[in-house]
Amino acid sequence: MDLQKRGYKDFNFLNFAVQGYSMIIAHNIHKSFGPLKVLKGINLVVEKGEIISIVGASGAGKSTLLHILGTLDKADSGSVELNGIRVQELSERKLSDFRNRQIGFVFQFHHLLPEFTALENVCIPAFIAKHGKSESIKKAMELLDIMNLGERAGHKPSELSGGEQQRVAVARALMNNPAVILADEPSGNLDSASAVELHKLFFRLRDMFRQTYIIVTHNLDLADMADRKLTMKDGLIVL
Repeated sequence: MDLQKRGYKDFNFLNFAVQGYSMIIAHNIHKSFGPLKVLKGINLVVEKGEIISIVGASGAGKSTLLHILGTLDKADSGSVELNGIRVQELSERKLSDFRNRQIGFVFQFHHLLPEFTALENVCIPAFIAKHGKSESIKKAMELLDIMNLGERAGHKPSELSGGEQQRVAVARALMNNPAVILADEPSGNLDSASAVELHKLFFRLRDMFRQTYIIVTHNLDLADMADRKLTMKDGLIVL
């Protein structure tokens, strides 16, 4: 949450980071696109194993913040520390490797490669990390089994339902045992029952793998399921 609302001053905030209690520490994040100021000094601490949701109107800066936390974009100023690493200090090559190994992404549009099977899609992050083929396939099958998709491993995305496609995307996000899962409107294209099941799945996975989740959503009922719900308005966390 906003550090001022949580009672941290800068000195205590930095001590909190050094002590290693937190998975994500974002400090005074600013981001503009031309004259438009999108983020106006975001402070955020997310603890290890926590699931937080971020809500707010379109244009509030939710996705921009998520992309900066996920190293897909860079802040104009401020710092991000993820799992003890100050990401802005990494070279582009090291940052790409860090992102592949430490962060899993789940998007509204699953972005599965249509020419590959479910199993092949899940394996992709491991192959990028140069993990062995047999090891990767075994891990991918284990994850698909957890998603109740073991029997669908040989199917291509066009042969899967929307909910199945999104669960394949979740399995892919988990493939390299990342410390953090970032989800941007993950249930936005699902029916209400599938959306609830997906969010319940995040909690089961958190309990299994002890990962940290940040979920951006417009669905307030689903947002209320999180350990903490943060609200963004005009480029700031207000609640």
